[in-house]
Formats: sequence, structure tokens, C-alpha cells
Amino acid sequence: MSLESALIPIPSEITMPFSGFLVSQGKLLFVSVVLVGAIANLVGSLIAYYIGYFLEETVIVGWIKKYGKILLLTVDDYEKSRHWFKKYGNEIVFFSRLLPGVRTFISLPAGLAEMNIWKFSFYTFIGSLIWSVLLTYIGFYLGERWNQLEPIYRKFEILIAITLLAGVLWYINHKLKIIKLPKLH
Repeated sequence: MSLESALIPIPSEITMPFSGFLVSQGKLLFVSVVLVGAIANLVGSLIAYYIGYFLEETVIVGWIKKYGKILLLTVDDYEKSRHWFKKYGNEIVFFSRLLPGVRTFISLPAGLAEMNIWKFSFYTFIGSLIWSVLLTYIGFYLGERWNQLEPIYRKFEILIAITLLAGVLWYINHKLKIIKLPKLH
């Protein structure tokens, strides 16, 4: 969660449910997973916050233009989060922690706006705590039912794997623009 919140594309939507699955197998404790997830999110968010706080916007946008493809970050993503922050104010930091995509980038505009660090930390931690509980519970719930789900999964595992691979490849290509497809008219 720290890496995701520090603008590195490792989605909590994968790591936290997997941790919940490990909880269902007795390998981890639910409360520990949730607290570590929320604290890690706060730490990563503080890194992004301070980048926004100490750097000028032109430097940040230049950095995104130069290195954003590596991190699957675009100027458009940044501009959307900046717009959301201007439109909804400090409270968007809390609500964005519950929204995939926006949650990763909202810390930069919060830092640029010099949002009070204590409010930022509070909103980030509480929002991340709720998100961590939700994702961990999903993994726990599915993990407890693995024996029931496994026969169904086995029937479709090749189709699921191909679909997931195609989705990941499409997403990476969409973000990095590796393959330029001709437009059909």
C-alpha cells in the first residue's frame, strides 16, 4: 500500500484481498493486516504529499511527462485529481481513499495546496482504514469459501487467465501507447 500511495502502480485491490486470503488460511491476523495496510497507505501518501508540498507544479508536471509512462501516470490523471481537490476541498482526501485511481494521486494536489498535514494524515488514515477493512474482508470471505469456489474456478481457469492477461496487456498498452493501432473509419 505504501508503494501504491507513493505513485508506484502496485494496486491495493490485489495485495489486500490476497492478504485477506492469507488471514482465512490462518497465516495472518485480520487486525494486523488492516492496520499495516492503513499505515502503509499513510506513509506512501505522505511521500506524495511532500513531493507536492516542496516542488512547484511545473516541476511535477514535467516529471510526470518524463517518467509518468514508467509509473502508468499521465498528466491527465494528475489534472483530474487536482480538479477534484479544488472542487471538493480537503474532504476529498478522505473520500478519494475509497475510489480506485483517484486514491493514488490525490496526495500531490493536497501537498501543492499546502493542506494541513494533520488533517491530511487523519483523512488519509481513516479512509485507508475503511478501504483496507473492505478489501481484506473480501479476500477473507473468498478465502474461507475456496473449497466451494475451486471446482467452479477450475472449469474456467484458462479463460480467466487469458482474460486477465489480455486486460493487463490492454491496460499497459493503453497507458504506454506501445502499439499504435490504425483507426478504422
